[in-house]
Amino acid sequence: MATNDTLEAAEQAPVGQLGIQKLYVKDLSFEAPNAPKIFTEQLSPSLDVQLANAAVTLAENVHEVVLTVTCTVKQDDRVVYLVEVQQAGIFNISGFNEQTLPMVLGTACPNILFPYAREVVSDIVTKGGFPQLLLSPVNFDILYQQEMQRRQAAEGQATH
Repeated sequence: MATNDTLEAAEQAPVGQLGIQKLYVKDLSFEAPNAPKIFTEQLSPSLDVQLANAAVTLAENVHEVVLTVTCTVKQDDRVVYLVEVQQAGIFNISGFNEQTLPMVLGTACPNILFPYAREVVSDIVTKGGFPQLLLSPVNFDILYQQEMQRRQAAEGQATH
């Protein structure tokens, strides 16, 4: 059961706000270097998906976050197609402290952007003449934690 002190502390704790101002495709690239010959071949290609995100402060409490999704599909050592989309968003973010804000920018914002990037990838691959590519969901919370652990380990090695 919550005490009055606990309730008062919860009421006084700052509450973070995250709002979407705009979502847009910042950059898009599609290449099928071996078309049209590749369409006549029996394929069992491999897929490599790379993700990256970056954030820029535009104004007080206003941030642009760009999620880059790069998909390379290869048959042996030949590129069947390569698609890269930079899905961006402008977010109003307030009420988070300096320690929490990077996590919001690195997890919550990419979680919002990913379904849009996934749709762009699927559409452009289909328009390129290939079977639809549906990317699996991504857990940006785990990716963020892994990146923080990697950075801590690198900092630890740099001091030794």
